[in-house]
Amino acid sequence: MSRVRVKICGITNPEDALSAVAAGADALGFVFYEKSPRYVAPEAAARICAQVPAFVAKVGLFVDHDETAVRNVLSSVELELLQFHGNETESYCKQFDRPYIKAVRVNTENQIRDALAQYPSAKNLLLDAYVKGVPGGTGQKFDWGLIPVELAHYVILAGGLDPQNVAEAVSMIKPYAVDVSGGVEQAKGIKNQSAVQEFIKEVWRAQNVY
Repeated sequence: MSRVRVKICGITNPEDALSAVAAGADALGFVFYEKSPRYVAPEAAARICAQVPAFVAKVGLFVDHDETAVRNVLSSVELELLQFHGNETESYCKQFDRPYIKAVRVNTENQIRDALAQYPSAKNLLLDAYVKGVPGGTGQKFDWGLIPVELAHYVILAGGLDPQNVAEAVSMIKPYAVDVSGGVEQAKGIKNQSAVQEFIKEVWRAQNVY
């Protein structure tokens, strides 16, 4: 069983970024969707990313952005991975010459299987809760039982995770990675650094149970 990775999303300042890295985060997420309370301007994200050490992935989150807007971000921000949360097609996601993950707002098991078929070039699928009209980041949990057992190793589990339930999620699903934002915040876009540390410790603790 490979180690479950941890992504801390919704990073808006260097203090939270470096604290998450020190706690053991494998990836940091930067939200470029302007309607999100965790939006970070490209100029600010560039300054934060410049301080992130090697071997920590910097992930840019987009929602149905115009192609030019994505390229403008990529021209100034050091991103290793892209995350698409809208209705983007596979051809759209592939055009930026970066590995990408595709978010799926889960309603049914078939929805997950369909997404796997529609986005064969995606590195992973990120599974989040479905809330009508909201592309993600709601903090709501979905039914983990909808995740096909044979696909668990491929998914990044998101949606309603926090330090109190992530060990259960890791033990039950055994996903490739977990992704958290609101579950470790003290305010929208501001992390509770103690909660980040506890979240990552709980992921590690759960893996010792396998």
